[in-house]
Amino acid sequence: MSIKCDEWIRRMVAERRMIEPFEPHLLRTSGKQKLISYGTSSYGYDVRCANEFKVFTNINSTIVDPKVFDVRSFVDVCASECIIPPNSFALARTVEYFRIPRDVLVICLGKSTYARCGIIVNVTPLEPEWEGHVTLEFSNTTPLPARIYADEGVAQLLFFQADEICKTSYRDRQGKYQGQTGVTLPKT
Repeated sequence: MSIKCDEWIRRMVAERRMIEPFEPHLLRTSGKQKLISYGTSSYGYDVRCANEFKVFTNINSTIVDPKVFDVRSFVDVCASECIIPPNSFALARTVEYFRIPRDVLVICLGKSTYARCGIIVNVTPLEPEWEGHVTLEFSNTTPLPARIYADEGVAQLLFFQADEICKTSYRDRQGKYQGQTGVTLPKT
């Protein structure tokens, strides 16, 4: 298995619509405004956060349980930025929609700009033949409120191509998050 570079990513986008919308360059500005970078990087792709957020709250004193998820555990926010309370958590999604090839595994890492502010981005691997918007998990590990910007970079995806295709893909086993759109909550 080897990591793939920017030319491979561009080819997969052209041939298989792997990333939509796709930014072929790494963007750092919009006009005169500085951005947290997004787009194609040397060996990956920096994804953007959409403007849909679910911020966890303890107002209703519910228990966070992945088997019986209570929608009262969060507040919906639709805005160009999201404030995550101290020591709290939010869900969001990527602007980009992904179609992962059968011989590719994708690993996601948070951008250092956010990590240096105590904001951790977690995403599980994108398996072969998974498709959808990526649900992003943001943890604010600080004792201060933290800001996340919509339509700017939040994480980097690294693409690993296998020497062979996998025996059973995410699509083959009808994974429960296949084709997800919007911010997707836990399913069992």
